[in-house]
Amino acid sequence: MIKLDHHIRNTVLLSMLAVTGLLVSMELVLSLADALADTDENYSSLNAFSFVLLSIPTSVYELLPFMALGGALIGLGTLASNNELVVIQAAGVSIWRIVWAVLKPTLLVMLLSLLLGEYVAPPLEQLAQSNKAIAFSGDGTIGSERGTWQKLGNEFVHINAIAPGGRLLYGVSRYRIGEDRSIVAASFAESANYIERDEGSFWRLINVQESLLGSDSVSTREYLQVDWQVDLSPELLSVLLVEPDRQSITGLWRFARYFESEGLDSATYFLAFWKKLLQPLATLALVVLAISFVFGPLREATMGFRVFCAMGIGLLFTILQRMLEPASMLYGFSPLLAVCAPIFLCGALGVFFMQRVR
Repeated sequence: MIKLDHHIRNTVLLSMLAVTGLLVSMELVLSLADALADTDENYSSLNAFSFVLLSIPTSVYELLPFMALGGALIGLGTLASNNELVVIQAAGVSIWRIVWAVLKPTLLVMLLSLLLGEYVAPPLEQLAQSNKAIAFSGDGTIGSERGTWQKLGNEFVHINAIAPGGRLLYGVSRYRIGEDRSIVAASFAESANYIERDEGSFWRLINVQESLLGSDSVSTREYLQVDWQVDLSPELLSVLLVEPDRQSITGLWRFARYFESEGLDSATYFLAFWKKLLQPLATLALVVLAISFVFGPLREATMGFRVFCAMGIGLLFTILQRMLEPASMLYGFSPLLAVCAPIFLCGALGVFFMQRVR
């Protein structure tokens, strides 16, 4: 019995690895082509290649549920095509015992998903985005497509680039808003360093140019350095480097709570938080659905048709996710519900089809 478990587990695991290699290779080629399209005098081909390499763990993390789906469908389908499943069942092994053997590598993928999404992919993605932003900010200008905007009290702040770790900023522009919602002051600092002392922490702005806007005049001042007292930690700035879907679970939670405290819309970050936290369950649900198909309508299907079905299931799951996520923000229902609905639907369909197997 143990040998049968090992045989099923190894077959499925090898199939998952093969699917992983195929999907990651395709993602690498497409990402590299996209990155090379952004090259200019500041952002070289070497920068683009480095960016893609650092982003590979993030791509692997995002593709893990579909790798597990394709691996389970192809691996178990191979056993079915070779009539091994029939022989195993004829030997008295129950379907649920076979399911458990398939779920063992899936649990490994779920654990890998948590570790990769929390500890490996986010810091490397932050480094990649930071290096790219620093390269693009070489001319010191501000473009709407670069950097990040934040509202801090009565100020709107734009940061051209954030160094890894969030303790060094490049190109900090601040716009202070008056009571009548007009701009009363604007300043630009070439860089900013985070200073920690016993009496408190603050940002030291370097080479500051400040303009004070009066009702009928504008005065300009220059400073070598200015101490900026603001509740903005390097940890939060590190989160700003990447899109919500590519941040760590703990980082998303901290930043969502920060947005709430600032009176800003935090739905995007809560949605990304629940999506990442529940991704292992999404992987499990997709694998259960794949197993039910192999024991049901795909028992006699060809390998090509199984691959096509795996792609179709993954596509439908993604479409349902992409429809519910913006709908939750548009209509105001819980982000948790938007994330759980596709997972529950896949899991329920998988269990339902398994119950119909004779």
